[in-house]
Amino acid sequence: MNDARFADADPAPLALMASDADDLTVISALVQDSVLPVSEIAYDRRHRQLALLLNRFRWEDAEHARREERAYERVRSVLLISDVQKVQSDGIDRKDGDLILALLALKWQPGQDGAGRLLLEFSGDGTLAVDAECLNLELRDVTRPYIAPSRKEPSHPGA
Repeated sequence: MNDARFADADPAPLALMASDADDLTVISALVQDSVLPVSEIAYDRRHRQLALLLNRFRWEDAEHARREERAYERVRSVLLISDVQKVQSDGIDRKDGDLILALLALKWQPGQDGAGRLLLEFSGDGTLAVDAECLNLELRDVTRPYIAPSRKEPSHPGA
């Protein structure tokens, strides 16, 4: 009988939290190249939460797909930011329900006493700036992976 290998397991959905800059670096890498319509961004002022429903490229599976010569995958994921005090957008028409955004990076700008600003940077120079009491976000896969419609790995020519 052969020993089981981690790579033989079914892909488990991601469920990660970030409460510091190191955690955020990991989540930022995993959400890079996620796409979403602007209509999938919801700010709940009363509960102080901002939620984005992403079509996340599965970077954690990309090397396996390349090696096995199979299609790349995406998965629907929720990015939930808590302890939100204010949300501002720049370069994003939040009233254009047909607008598709491509998330490039998450960046934390620390402020006083643990508070700070989380920047969600999108292609085309769009940014959401989230003032928060502290860095408190979750990334959770909410569907099974599906074949990426392009069947390709995202690329950034000239980067």
